[in-house]
Amino acid sequence: MSVQIRNNVHVAGNGSATMVFAHGFGCDQTMWRFLAPAFAERFRTISFDLVGSGRSDLSAYDRDKYGTLHGYADDLLEILDAFATGPVVFVGHSVSTMIGLLATIKAPERFVAQVMVGPSPCYINDGDYVGGFSREDIGELLETMDANYLGWSSSLAPAIMGAPGRPELRAELTDSFCRNDPEIAKHFARVTFLSDHRADLPHSTVPALILQCSDDLVAPLEVGRYLHRHLPNSTLHVIDNVGHCPHMSAPTESSRVIEGFLARTLR
Repeated sequence: MSVQIRNNVHVAGNGSATMVFAHGFGCDQTMWRFLAPAFAERFRTISFDLVGSGRSDLSAYDRDKYGTLHGYADDLLEILDAFATGPVVFVGHSVSTMIGLLATIKAPERFVAQVMVGPSPCYINDGDYVGGFSREDIGELLETMDANYLGWSSSLAPAIMGAPGRPELRAELTDSFCRNDPEIAKHFARVTFLSDHRADLPHSTVPALILQCSDDLVAPLEVGRYLHRHLPNSTLHVIDNVGHCPHMSAPTESSRVIEGFLARTLR
């Protein structure tokens, strides 16, 4: 199976460097449509669907390979081998920020920068660490998914999107959640919400922009501050935005911050 078909890879732009965009849980590559096109004027841009999401080849979904985020990181490096030119800027949303982080640790020479939109290395509170959820919260969330995936999607997706006054974005994220294969989505949710990559943070030395929203149900401000303290060469920027998807609900401000970070990092 080709990498292009497996991950539904799309390439645009003709720059000498590459920007690659990876979506979050329950989403697909179309969620980058407000942000990625502007960068295609200067970069070769790559967007793709994580296996099990969007228009990826669902037959490629392997529960063992994708039982950790390392399987997705290996896919990302294969995509870069097949389609990237020059230095690579990785842009990830939510769970894909940790996928990108793992890839930068496996092959740091491939990357010049990483942009983390709404990242979290661990969603579960642990001692002094504030991840945003208790272990009981996550257990209940996963049990509700198992019992009624569509109902869970319809109730949670709008809260994740936030974006007061933008019902069309809430509806879009809900539809995206509901289109996913329920069994794959349930497995991916467990891998996502039970993962803990705090110990990996010091091993990624690729310059990083942490793009955090001021009011985010999934990744509260404390998570961004923790990342900034433990991730070398990182910059934290907080956007005044309600929700977990600023690349959709605040694309102009998100793009402005990313442009500034790249101007400082790539000069």
